[in-house]
Amino acid sequence: MRQTYGLGELIEDQVDADPIKQFGLWLAQATEAGLAEPNAMVLATVSGDGRPSARTVLLKGLDERGFVFYTNQQSRKADDLAANPACALVFPWHAMERQVRVEGTATKLPAEEVDPYFASRPRGSQLGAWASQQSQPVESREELDLQYASYERQWPEGTEIATPYFWGGYRIEPTAFEFWQGRTGRLHDRLAYRRNEQTWDLVRLQP
Repeated sequence: MRQTYGLGELIEDQVDADPIKQFGLWLAQATEAGLAEPNAMVLATVSGDGRPSARTVLLKGLDERGFVFYTNQQSRKADDLAANPACALVFPWHAMERQVRVEGTATKLPAEEVDPYFASRPRGSQLGAWASQQSQPVESREELDLQYASYERQWPEGTEIATPYFWGGYRIEPTAFEFWQGRTGRLHDRLAYRRNEQTWDLVRLQP
C-alpha cells in the first residue's frame, strides 16, 4: 500500500513560536475538518521494568501547563506512570496528512480539578468508571454488565454519583514537540520544538 502526500506544507515562518499555541491551531483545524475523534491521542508509557506500552486515550484539557486526560488510576497505564512519569503522545491526523508527537512528564491532577470534570460526564460514563476494574481480567461480558447494573441500583436515576476513589486525571507537561506534514517524494516536513528554560528552540528535522 502506498499513498502520495501533498495536501500541505509546514514552513518555519508559518508556525507559532509557542508549540502549545501551534498545537491548538492544528487541533482546531482537525476539528473543523470533521475528523473523527480529533482529540484522540496515543499514550506511550514504560513500566518500571522497562516494558513499553501504548494505547489510545482522549485529550480532555489543554493549556499552557500541558495535556490532560482522565483514567482509572489502578490501570496498567497508571502503574506505568507511577513507576516512570516520562511518557509520549501521538496525534495521528491521517486524513490531513499530519501528526504531532509530544514528549513530557505526567503528574496526577488534584481532586479540585478531577471532581468537576467527573461530575460533567454522562451518567453512563460515571457508572462505567465505577463498574470497570480497568485492565483486570473478567469472567465474561455478562459479568461486566452485572457489575454495571449493581452500581445503577446503588445510584438510581437523579442521584449524584461520587467520583471513584481510584479514578483521576493526569497532566502531561511537554518538554518536546514534533509537527509532521506529509509531502511529495517522502520529503516530509518535520519541525521540532525543544524546551530551553522558559522558551522553545525550533529546528527542522530531515524526513
